[in-house]
Amino acid sequence: MFALYEDGGKFHAGRVMSETDASLQIELDSGKRVKVKAAQALLRFEQPAPADLLAEAQRLAAEVDLDLAWEFAPADDFGFATLAREYYDAKAGAERQASMLLALFGAPHYFRRLGRGQFKKAPEETVKAALLGIERKKQQAAQVAAWAAELAAGSCPAPIREQLYKILFKPDKSAPETKAVIEASRQAQRSPLDLLAAAGAIDSPYQFHWRRFLFENFPKGTGFPALQAPPIKDALPRADCAAFSIDDSATTEIDDALSVQGLGSGTVVLGIHIAAPGLAFGPDSALDKVARERLSTVYMPGHKLTMLPDSVVEAYTLTAGQDCPAVSLYATFDEATLEAKRFETRLERVPIVANLRHDELDAVITEATLTGGEPAPYAFAAELAFAFRLARHLKAGRETVRGKPEVFNRPDYSFRLVGAAGAEPRGDEAVQITTRRRGAPLDLIVAEAMILANSHWGGWIDSLGVPGIYRSQASLAPGVKVRMGTRAQPHAGIGVAQYTWATSPLRRYVDLVNQWQIIACARHGRTAALAAPFKPRDAQLFSIISAFDAAYAAYNGFQSAIERYWALRSLAQDGVRELDASVMKDGLVRADTLPLVFRATGAESLARGAHVRVRVAATDLLTLDLHASVLARLEAEPAAATADDAADEEADEAERAGPLTLAIDLDDGAGAADGEPVATAVAAAP
Repeated sequence: MFALYEDGGKFHAGRVMSETDASLQIELDSGKRVKVKAAQALLRFEQPAPADLLAEAQRLAAEVDLDLAWEFAPADDFGFATLAREYYDAKAGAERQASMLLALFGAPHYFRRLGRGQFKKAPEETVKAALLGIERKKQQAAQVAAWAAELAAGSCPAPIREQLYKILFKPDKSAPETKAVIEASRQAQRSPLDLLAAAGAIDSPYQFHWRRFLFENFPKGTGFPALQAPPIKDALPRADCAAFSIDDSATTEIDDALSVQGLGSGTVVLGIHIAAPGLAFGPDSALDKVARERLSTVYMPGHKLTMLPDSVVEAYTLTAGQDCPAVSLYATFDEATLEAKRFETRLERVPIVANLRHDELDAVITEATLTGGEPAPYAFAAELAFAFRLARHLKAGRETVRGKPEVFNRPDYSFRLVGAAGAEPRGDEAVQITTRRRGAPLDLIVAEAMILANSHWGGWIDSLGVPGIYRSQASLAPGVKVRMGTRAQPHAGIGVAQYTWATSPLRRYVDLVNQWQIIACARHGRTAALAAPFKPRDAQLFSIISAFDAAYAAYNGFQSAIERYWALRSLAQDGVRELDASVMKDGLVRADTLPLVFRATGAESLARGAHVRVRVAATDLLTLDLHASVLARLEAEPAAATADDAADEEADEAERAGPLTLAIDLDDGAGAADGEPVATAVAAAP
């Protein structure tokens, strides 16, 4: 005798060797003997042979009309043999009974399994819904196959083009568009990105990077709601000074300005004046919600996305020819020794008499003119000379605390897109990349003034029991990173006892938050802790820090990537085939005259710091890859690497844009002021 039994959802048949009330011992065709519970033995038969029965049952099961079987099935529980006799005939044999068992077992949308070969037919509504679902799946499968065929043939269906960034970076693997891409990639044995690029889904490499960034960071678009800049209601006194700002020509968010008073008197007052949107609106206002959602201005060559609407920026930016609301820090120094005597914070309106542009003045305002070695044919010559002398003094003091001098081993890079003035870049503009020496005189003046303000204000609000958002670094040891928190702690990298970000409130949200706290201190003094918008251990501050860290990292990552795009584009534009570079480590090199870190074949065995010439073999603007190999050594011995070199290399490696990382594959279907962008993105008229 033979028996058919079910085990783990699969059916087997074999010869019954022995039997008890509780179990059977069955020998399979392979010779293996298994012990089967009596309840698992669903059908006993004398003929045909087990293998023949299973083969015939599977053939007949595929022919069973499930709709008809459902009609014949009793309303109550029933066994498969009973339905086989109703469906076929009263003498239905073992093959037909087994075929009905397989058919019922494989159609759970028609029949519920009750165990031991018993079933119950599903309600009519359930069957209809299930059949509709099955039909939809069939249609979807057909659609997936059709789309996959189109992709493999080099054409991108419109639904896939519309879902391009979601498919690549935030895929829903149950969506037919994603399934089609994965299936086509498998068929064509190409990566999804290569496949989609070949199918014309990507308009241009630049648009790909730009749209991906917007998809991930601005899913609701980059527009602002219709908001008005509220007026400042405070009756602010007018400052008795003449302030000037120092920025590049493309800057619209002019956050800071300087003034110098008392030259020749023995006591000089340096005024550091910061734009004051915090006097116009506060936390939880409509403008605050906009700023908190965006968290920072996004910079890129030829374009930017401001943290606040243009109309709001225009209302509070420090524009020349106006008396602008400001939070001012007045630092009084001995003119001869440069010893700091006192500090005072005021809320006031500051006359801005000039907006100086360093890209127009760098060649004129030099160390020689500022120190008296050459004539100084420019406005504010005496004020700038004092500010430069003070900046060098402040820098030397920080370096004493820091334990070693600051060394700028790399230049700053400025990107100019010809023809992109006032418009979003297309990606095919001519690009001009120029260098500026880091720590140039005008940069040093501004940087040291901002460090002074950020450090002083951080200590001041802390002394009044008012929390703020700080940046700290425990030491200069390799791997010790700058962190954000709510406690005033030393910043070893800058060499100050504490450090906030409070001097860019028009373009960084943490600066705006800190400005609100500083304003409370200026208004209320020792009772400021009661009046400040954010109290000690306020959970909102930690939430702001977390959100800002994530957004700022994403924005800086995009800026680095898109600057790499323009740097790679400049190679083709200018016909560059060879580059001079310095070896870093693990085969990486850094170009001498472009902001490019890349892998060069042949550099793996060279010492860090070795100077080499590399041949550019190819560039890929979509993946931002540069393929190169070492041509020659340019010097016999590499320069000794310093700790600052190592820090620069760590930053370079972190910013290096490697091969694009996708979310699907075939297997699964700082400037001197700590963190300011080191590259200046500007646009030029034709």
